[in-house]
Amino acid sequence: MADVRRIKGAVDLISNFPDEILQHILCFIPIKVAIKTSLLSKRWRHVWCDIPSLTLDVDSLTAASVTETLTHYTAPKTKIFFLKATKREDIPHIDQWIKCAMSHNVENLSLDFPRPYYEEYKPFLDLGSSFCEGYKLPGFFYNSSSFKQLNIKLSLFGTMVSECSVSWTSLQKLSLSRFRLSDESMAKILSGCPVLENLTLYHIRELKVLDLRKSLRLRTLEVKRNVWVQGLTQIVAPHVHCLKLLNSQLPCTLVDVSSLTEAKLDICHVSMNPHLTADFLQVMALKMLEKFQNAEKLSFGGNFILILSLAEIRGVPFPMLKVKSLILDTVICQYVIPGIERLLQNSPDLEKLIVRGRNYNTIPEEHVDIYLKLKTLNPDQCWKSKDGFAWNKSCWNVQPKQVASFVELVLINTEKSLKLVVLLDERPYLKFKIEDLVATLPHNNNVTILLSTNKPMPSEECVTVVYMTNRKALEEAELWFHVNAVEDGGTKNRLSERERYVWIGLPPGFTKCNVASSWIEALPT
Repeated sequence: MADVRRIKGAVDLISNFPDEILQHILCFIPIKVAIKTSLLSKRWRHVWCDIPSLTLDVDSLTAASVTETLTHYTAPKTKIFFLKATKREDIPHIDQWIKCAMSHNVENLSLDFPRPYYEEYKPFLDLGSSFCEGYKLPGFFYNSSSFKQLNIKLSLFGTMVSECSVSWTSLQKLSLSRFRLSDESMAKILSGCPVLENLTLYHIRELKVLDLRKSLRLRTLEVKRNVWVQGLTQIVAPHVHCLKLLNSQLPCTLVDVSSLTEAKLDICHVSMNPHLTADFLQVMALKMLEKFQNAEKLSFGGNFILILSLAEIRGVPFPMLKVKSLILDTVICQYVIPGIERLLQNSPDLEKLIVRGRNYNTIPEEHVDIYLKLKTLNPDQCWKSKDGFAWNKSCWNVQPKQVASFVELVLINTEKSLKLVVLLDERPYLKFKIEDLVATLPHNNNVTILLSTNKPMPSEECVTVVYMTNRKALEEAELWFHVNAVEDGGTKNRLSERERYVWIGLPPGFTKCNVASSWIEALPT
């Protein structure tokens, strides 16, 4: 009887929580499960009806059940409303669902109507012109003072704004993905968003010129293009502080980005044509680099660095940079060394360098060598270092001496005291023994080298290994012992079996520390 009373007491304790707490909890479970809580008791009957966040994936529900859910939904204000629909039969209901969300003064609205299966076969099917035009957002959607964040993903044939005016007076963050948008429609959207701070454009078709001169509060711009979608050719963003641009092989001009303090850039490449359009890409990359001269934080992808390497080999001059923090998302191999070396030499104010060697470049090495041969250049001579060192051609055959040589190359080509972080991956880098790499590393007080791996060990545990040669390592190692409360030579099992950390001995002069589950998050800011 005592056990039964304790159970009943526990149930009563949960039921006695304020509605706000219960509703917050229900936001983290599927809506179908949240609705079922109404069967628990009278106390729970209407709790779910006022949850502040609502996620409706029509693929896992039905149009009728979504409509029924929204009929009983009574929250006066919705913080997050996510709606995903892909089936053709959902289209007649979408306007009604959006109107319901707006009637609850939704702040963060996400509409995900991705490309349905039938669009892949459009060229082969007679589906009718109205059907193939895709879903078009209704006119009332463009007038709302409650929107603070909008994420809109339409189908390939979807479109936004035509004759409608736009009034999103509170909108701060806007993300548009994978549909048609004309220059005129984009201008209408921007004019109706006076407090817009963050704009993201993913694979937007038809848009040619992005003019952000009147968007005085816009600070972050992210644009992704690919070879399949002919999009932006010009970007005018004088007020933007942070630019993230995944470019395609198509031309794109940065007309005005004079306020930039941070930029992230890479080149999208689809490896089908071995005749690499490297001449054009070099010109475009260097013009963009000139626009980033005053930025203090830069991040370049592997394809972009490879293109810079070709420019360096051909003797093309590089602009001087004022960058203080540089991130290179590239593997360590011969095809990126010349570009990295030149970037370092032209960055006299550099204070921190992070090399994420776990990301792979997508431009095939053989295509690069074909290009050099077409320029009557000998690839073997082009990729040989000035001191005759032979770099690895691929990340898959890297050796400890090459990783150590890369660290030395960085130190030689930097003038100031530098914080260096190199993140490696077990697939190409940890085929050799860790001790072999450690023995070849330069002992420099400003160097931090992270070797991270998810490769299963014999004990079926995952290992995250960090070698540090600076004073900070001792502090972090001490923190590790404190957090994990070492007892009897072991550690408390605070992590799952898969996430458990291993502590092993190191060569003299090195300190091992395992502090965070995510090394990217663990990096100093």
